[in-house]
Amino acid sequence: MKRIYIISGALVILLLGIAACSPAPVEEPTVIVVADPEEDTVVDQEPLPVIEEEPVPADPQYPNWYTTSLVDVNTGESFSIQENIGKVYLVETLATWCSNCLKQQQEVRSFHDLLGERDDFESLGINIDPNEDVNLLTGYVQKNGFDWKYVVASNEMIDEISSLYGPQFLNPPSTPMLIIDKQGNAHPLKFGIKSAQELLEAVEPYL
Repeated sequence: MKRIYIISGALVILLLGIAACSPAPVEEPTVIVVADPEEDTVVDQEPLPVIEEEPVPADPQYPNWYTTSLVDVNTGESFSIQENIGKVYLVETLATWCSNCLKQQQEVRSFHDLLGERDDFESLGINIDPNEDVNLLTGYVQKNGFDWKYVVASNEMIDEISSLYGPQFLNPPSTPMLIIDKQGNAHPLKFGIKSAQELLEAVEPYL
């Protein structure tokens, strides 16, 4: 029995010695690759889509009288030139006492017959006599059968029209007229009575 213990102890000692003498496992070294800073690296990448922004239109500066609320004496309806940008306007400054104005408006009526009905066109008579009022203008247009828009200008509007287009626009016998195009630009016509055909030839390019 004593011999067995001795042999067992010797075997244990022998095994421990072998284990101690065995070489430790060798770990693979970690390799770190450093990129050469002078070497270009090409990476394939889809190009980003180009988004084109639509230009923002500049806010046009219209004359003050374009924004003024005007009242049509024929219908009693309020309107302004600015809210109707996109239409062509034929504008005449006038007074009820002016015989040339009456003749010119008769030509405007004939011009309407030549032009025909259009949604993108209006005629506008502006009474610029500060001594005349809505009642006088209403009676005048109804008596003569002028069924397009007529308004009475305020003193501020009268002053601005004179400043913008010249003092001759406050002289009704010279039958001042202008065309406002679809962008809101004003185009004064020649002074003097214009025939229906002349008005048609002047207006049509802006329609």
